[in-house]
Amino acid sequence: MKKGIGIDLVEINRFRKKNFDSNQIFYEKIFTKNEIEYCLKYKDPYPHFAGKFAAKEAIIKATNEKIKLNQIVIKNNLNGLEVMIKNTINPEILISISHEKDYAIAMCTVKLDM
Repeated sequence: MKKGIGIDLVEINRFRKKNFDSNQIFYEKIFTKNEIEYCLKYKDPYPHFAGKFAAKEAIIKATNEKIKLNQIVIKNNLNGLEVMIKNTINPEILISISHEKDYAIAMCTVKLDM
């Protein structure tokens, strides 16, 4: 099996400039309803939006597939992050997200069939 690696870095202010209340349609094109609810539960949701966006971009790079952003679901659970693509859980995709001050970053590894 071949492994794919993807990484993405996002400036958090890109999301802050697109306030959720004024740009809800923009967010709905990228994130699922559950992802939006998860991010909005924080006092400052924009690092979380940026982190999830970076994760989705990293997954696309690692899989080398054309996938719509809202078809990738990054779910936070007690065991870490779970990735679903097109409603299918994919345990072979590992993702890590971090955010600090101005930036969010995500890295993804995935096994690819040859």
